[in-house]
Amino acid sequence: MKKMMNKSRSPSSGKTEQGLSRRSFIAGVAGSSLMMSMGSLVSGCSSEQASQALASGDLTKLFSPNIWFEINGAGDVLINIVRAEMGQHVGTSLAQIVADELGADWSKVSFKHVDTDPKWGVMVTGGSWSVHTSFTLLSQAGAAGRTILIDAASKLMGVAAETCTAENGVVTSGAKSLTFAEIVSNGDFSRTITQEELAAMPVKAPADRKVIGRDLRNLDVADKSQGSAVYGLDAELPGMAYAMPLLPPTRYGSKVVSIDESAAQSIDGYIGAMEIKDPSQTVQACVVVAAETMPAAMKAAKAVQVEWTPGPTAKVSESAILAEGARLAADPEAGTLYVSEGDISAAKASAARSMAATYTTSTALHFTMEPQNALVEFDAEGKCHIHAGNQWQSLILPYLAQALEMPENDIIIHQYYLGGGYGRRLFGDQMIPAALAAREMGRPVKLIFDRPTDSRFDCVRSPSVCSFEASFDADGALSGIDHAVVAGWPTKGMAPGFLGTGIDGKGKFDGFSISGADHWYTLPSHRVRAINNELAQATFLPGWLRAVGPGWISWGVESFLDEVAHEQGQDPLAMRLAMLDGAGKNAGGSGSTVGGATRLAAVLKDVAERAGWGRDMPENEGLGIGVGHGQERGMPTWVACVAHVEVDPASGGVTLKKLWQTIDVGTVVNPDGAMAQAEGAALWGVSLALHEGASFANGEVVEQNLDQYTPLRMSDVPELDIAFVDSQEFPSGLGEPPLIPVAPAIGNAIFAASGRRVRELPIRLS
Repeated sequence: MKKMMNKSRSPSSGKTEQGLSRRSFIAGVAGSSLMMSMGSLVSGCSSEQASQALASGDLTKLFSPNIWFEINGAGDVLINIVRAEMGQHVGTSLAQIVADELGADWSKVSFKHVDTDPKWGVMVTGGSWSVHTSFTLLSQAGAAGRTILIDAASKLMGVAAETCTAENGVVTSGAKSLTFAEIVSNGDFSRTITQEELAAMPVKAPADRKVIGRDLRNLDVADKSQGSAVYGLDAELPGMAYAMPLLPPTRYGSKVVSIDESAAQSIDGYIGAMEIKDPSQTVQACVVVAAETMPAAMKAAKAVQVEWTPGPTAKVSESAILAEGARLAADPEAGTLYVSEGDISAAKASAARSMAATYTTSTALHFTMEPQNALVEFDAEGKCHIHAGNQWQSLILPYLAQALEMPENDIIIHQYYLGGGYGRRLFGDQMIPAALAAREMGRPVKLIFDRPTDSRFDCVRSPSVCSFEASFDADGALSGIDHAVVAGWPTKGMAPGFLGTGIDGKGKFDGFSISGADHWYTLPSHRVRAINNELAQATFLPGWLRAVGPGWISWGVESFLDEVAHEQGQDPLAMRLAMLDGAGKNAGGSGSTVGGATRLAAVLKDVAERAGWGRDMPENEGLGIGVGHGQERGMPTWVACVAHVEVDPASGGVTLKKLWQTIDVGTVVNPDGAMAQAEGAALWGVSLALHEGASFANGEVVEQNLDQYTPLRMSDVPELDIAFVDSQEFPSGLGEPPLIPVAPAIGNAIFAASGRRVRELPIRLS
């Protein structure tokens, strides 16, 4: 298999009525974003005027054929980015798409992140959707701009448009050429492109691309490395007050009894403490403490004493949540049917034997380096301006409108760089107390969470339970797998309109939290039940954490398949390859699903070969394998992973020595950014597998800072060997998929090294 890139690093260096599934949601995102305003928005100049200024750019002129980019008279290209930047260089990748079709000079390209003007459509950055959902849209926007530029240039040069090409910021026809600067300064831009023409706009063949697929200067690196990049935490406004929140003992149901400010009154700069009364009930029983300076706010937050009555989950523990999950998984009537293929009841009834296992994950926190924050002001017209980094502006706006009791269009979110998102900033709930405090105080308020408060306020990844039962016929062949999936559901808590309806019509399911269960393996019979853990739902606000459902569901699926293989006396690789036959629904279709399961089989074969699967291993060492096909079944990224571990038989300590991955994401837009995404996702997969684990006690998360919550440390980073398939297929997503197969690969490697089967994340052998 041909590789696009390959790096090594050492340690030191089934939609039914399934309502709005995640796939149907992102289709809606893409569709809404296609509402573009085409046509020239600038005043051109006549051909008579052109001769006067061909040598110099006219900076009074601006070519802006659609909302996605503009070119000034100096030939500078500014691209508007609606996706959030949190370290993945999304602005550069999306700019590459436009620049390639436009034929722009990359040295003259820049971008800006836009605010929440309705013209941008749905604004969301998550699910590894950004490139996938934007590729066609931005390609056609760039192609439309190129078409209009060529039309204008052909008139200036007196040639037929069909003879012109655009490349590196120059339109050429034979011996004649004009720069974009010259065209914009002097061209006639009377031509417009209709929506119908835009939808049918031809784009470049892969062989003709000059910018996509190249390692180019990431446009945001200089600002970040020089300290000029502005994050939400950096935002300032004249006359702003500083504030910190005090949170109740439970997320829901707590009531403020009293607020004692006496100890804070002597603090220089202290303003006061106020209970936040949120009509949306998103943020309950929160008290905001305000001061003129941040040090004063920090002191006051410790001095102000608040008495609360706790809500009904004040005694809930992690073990109780997991026990409830196990109970629900064992109840055949619980939940709603998500997958039903073949006849699982018949397979179980006629089984000569069966085997079962349950896989769990603990609470996981986001722990973004930049704690939650928001700066809010109301202008003279009464409009609310929010300055913060956020991943899903379109989600929080209705909540803000309800909380502030004002129209959505009067609320503007100004986007900043995110100091980590990972799914936490998909919900901007910290904006609500900041906005209500600013309105109450009549001045700008900057609300900042300290680390422990940020942890308590986190929309955590829910503890989860996956139970499996495999049935085998009289010949010993696998005849079916019954699978129950239980967790708290983010979508139920934050976006209930996106819940789907099960195929049995008995209830709803969270497509974000069940994705990965409808996998690409061919099975004679397969049933999956999606079950909401209502105890988890009542205790905290479940959140989307990088890789969401597949991040923990595939831990169970891939680990259990390994168990089945060993029970059958089969090689785990061979068994998987036999099941990845691309039959039936697993054949794939169009777009990024082309090839279906056969593409997953191809990356699996490749990574196994590169890792030396089947070779003799030293004592107490082993190789384990796992695959991922996320983020979504409708936009799969094919990932296969092999882990090499060593297990200390005395202590139970696990050393992850090396990870191999082969990834087929289709077209790679930004190779350097893609590799960084893959490495970061894989390492977080390691962190969640071996290190990260939190717990609830008395209705609250216990591990509130990094002295208790321990992500992967530099000293534990394994050698990475990651390769991308050289592909010209439609691009899929990359921010999350490389995380998905890491935990099961490690768990399966531990079994190969020690004979011990692990079924809990994080993995603890000692």
